[in-house]
Amino acid sequence: MKKGIYALAGLIIVLVLLVVTGSIFTVREDSQVILTQFGKPVGNPIVEPGLKFKLPFIQVANQMEKRVLEWDGQSTQMPTRDKLYIKVDTFARWEIEDPLEFFEKLRDPRTALSRLDDILGSETRNMVAKHDLIEIIRTTKDRQPQQPEDIGEILGEQGSLEPIRIGRSAIEKEVHAAAKGKLEDFGIRLLDVRFKRINYTREVESRIFERMISERQQIAERFRSEGAGEAARIKGNMEKEVKTIESEAYKKVQAELGRADAESTRIYAEAYGGTKEREEFYRFTKTLEAYQDILGADTSLILTTDSDLFRMLKGHQRQEREPAVQPAGEAPAVQPQVEPAAQPEPALEAVPDAEELQLPTASEFTN
Repeated sequence: MKKGIYALAGLIIVLVLLVVTGSIFTVREDSQVILTQFGKPVGNPIVEPGLKFKLPFIQVANQMEKRVLEWDGQSTQMPTRDKLYIKVDTFARWEIEDPLEFFEKLRDPRTALSRLDDILGSETRNMVAKHDLIEIIRTTKDRQPQQPEDIGEILGEQGSLEPIRIGRSAIEKEVHAAAKGKLEDFGIRLLDVRFKRINYTREVESRIFERMISERQQIAERFRSEGAGEAARIKGNMEKEVKTIESEAYKKVQAELGRADAESTRIYAEAYGGTKEREEFYRFTKTLEAYQDILGADTSLILTTDSDLFRMLKGHQRQEREPAVQPAGEAPAVQPQVEPAAQPEPALEAVPDAEELQLPTASEFTN
């Protein structure tokens, strides 16, 4: 009998514990609770923290976050207004503003993240398609490029930044404003939307790199042209100085040569001038020097009879044909004066080779 009483008491205690534990729940400070009965919400959301009660086994306490939640979108390729494709990666911060409406339409945070993907992704794509690339990647309107003044002069308009109307921050605000109203219908309050990363596609990257290469080529070409101009200027000055030095040196050389020629002429005039014998000896020595310069081992000459070179040879041969001097006291034989018949003057006379030609010596001319 006592055992049955103990078993009944134990059963009652277990039932009491189950009822107590099933009817008591705790609301944390970072949570809010929606009570549901047979799957339908009952009453108002419980947002105050503390120990709360509900009907055991019938009502269920659904915990939901009261903290700020994050949404991290996927990197998506989308076109801009100027037909350039970029990859945009966005993120957002949101919170559950109306727990009851959120629970009725979305039930759990996983479904809410899926709906955020659809709404925020769509609004981001729409805003990107309405603006040019320069509006999306830049924030400040009055930004000036950090570059030297000389490079800015070289690049001109190409080196300056294109003006923007609104910028990336304003586009983010437009996405936030457009998506906020749609998310309020699901009990979600959208706090902020930002572009985390904007990447260029390969096509856009190639265009940007081509522009960068073009700008650097313009700068390099400007430096090359300036260097070539400076080199030409230095080379021109060098050539001018060289010509000046050469002209001055040539002037001095010609002056020295003139003085030397004058001195040489004076010495020659003193040595060979003044008497007829000196003048003839001078012509004789110059003729011998000409023979030495002209005649060689295998030299053949063709000279006219009135040539200066041939005159010496002709005079030497005439002396060989004249008779010897008669002794003193004997009268020379008188030769009848007979005018020679007119002979045609030979135009040219062949001169034998140098080996057969016996040139007169200086002693023979002086005899």
